[in-house]
Amino acid sequence: MATTFIDKARITVRAGNGGNGAVAFHREKYVAAGGPDGGDGGKGGSIILQVDDNMSTLMDFRYKRKYVAENGVDGQGGRKSGKDGANLVIRVPRGTLVRDAETNEIIQDMSGSEPYVLCKGGRGGWGNMHFATPTRQVPRFAKAGLPGESHDVFLELKLLADVGLIGFPNVGKSTLLSVVSKAQPKIANYHFTTLYPNLGVVWVDEGVSFVMADIPGIIEGASEGAGLGHDFLRHIDRCRLLVHVVDVSGSEGRDPVADFDAINAELEQYSPDLAKRPQIVAANKVDIMTDPENLERLRAHVEAKGFTLMEISAAAHQGTRELVGKVAEALASLPPVTVYEPEYVPKPPVVDTSEPLDIQRLDDGHTWLIQGPWLQRLMANVNFDDYESRMWFDKALRESGLYQQLEERGIEDGDTVSLDGYEFEYQY
Repeated sequence: MATTFIDKARITVRAGNGGNGAVAFHREKYVAAGGPDGGDGGKGGSIILQVDDNMSTLMDFRYKRKYVAENGVDGQGGRKSGKDGANLVIRVPRGTLVRDAETNEIIQDMSGSEPYVLCKGGRGGWGNMHFATPTRQVPRFAKAGLPGESHDVFLELKLLADVGLIGFPNVGKSTLLSVVSKAQPKIANYHFTTLYPNLGVVWVDEGVSFVMADIPGIIEGASEGAGLGHDFLRHIDRCRLLVHVVDVSGSEGRDPVADFDAINAELEQYSPDLAKRPQIVAANKVDIMTDPENLERLRAHVEAKGFTLMEISAAAHQGTRELVGKVAEALASLPPVTVYEPEYVPKPPVVDTSEPLDIQRLDDGHTWLIQGPWLQRLMANVNFDDYESRMWFDKALRESGLYQQLEERGIEDGDTVSLDGYEFEYQY
């Protein structure tokens, strides 16, 4: 029984939250007023994607759909920082596309070997030792840890193969792959023997080889989802070259020219770019051909379209080495396998500013301490080294009514405003 091929999955991933900073004071015999010594919270663990070449399907994600990294540990007294949460590494097959579930935009193409941080862990909160100043020697507050990032994503596997074998079911694609490589696909004389793509490495000469994929048989209507439909058409997307296998034997009463045109029509419907991909046509089963006219009609038809036709019999190992040589020659002049560029741009978060903020005017009269959950969430998404990010932050504070509240309470030009551990000079 063939293994079910899983090539698309939806998962939810959430990085760990940062640990909270501690409020603590140094207590030691004979030491008066030891001062604040609350430690910082640990950083939350991140969600990291890593390519694993031992995986060939997304089957693992069929059973587990939620992945959560460890939270950071809270800080403690004695200036002890909390332990960072462990990163969670999720292994995926090479060639996996990561898409945002809401917009379907590509976040990352996992075709290389570099790990990718999908969700960053939340920053740990500062302990009260950071908030001591000459005028505020006993800070009884600390900074809470920030929440980790979260995403709902689609994982979509697009095989990384140089050459894709295409054609109707039962035309001999699996047999050809087994003959020219060490792959061992299931082969039988009935439609849809291949229910999941098979990959094989084809050795040509010293230092020359390529990866060939046996794509499950396409039928008319596949571009609209008929048969195996989009489930497998997507795997041809990365192939640099297509080998179009056509049965010219007449053993099933099919017209090879009509078959050739039908498959190309499906490719055009699915992706016009794919239809323009270079093709070599392999006229298969010539050893049991009943009507040579079928072969000649196909040859005239494909050569008129600018394609090369090769006569082969995969089962009899006839013409297969010549086909492999022609494929290697064509690949030498073609660009490398497609790697998809990220399209996803993180959007500024929608922050609910209706929650009240805690606004304190400190004893010196010119320092304002402002805290609140939404302010923490807002600042977690600000890059203070970037001008546009700072302007977005300023606009969000102004629209929240914070500036108006401060002015109503008597803030003066040049006063210090402490926002979640960052200090700013207030200017009208």
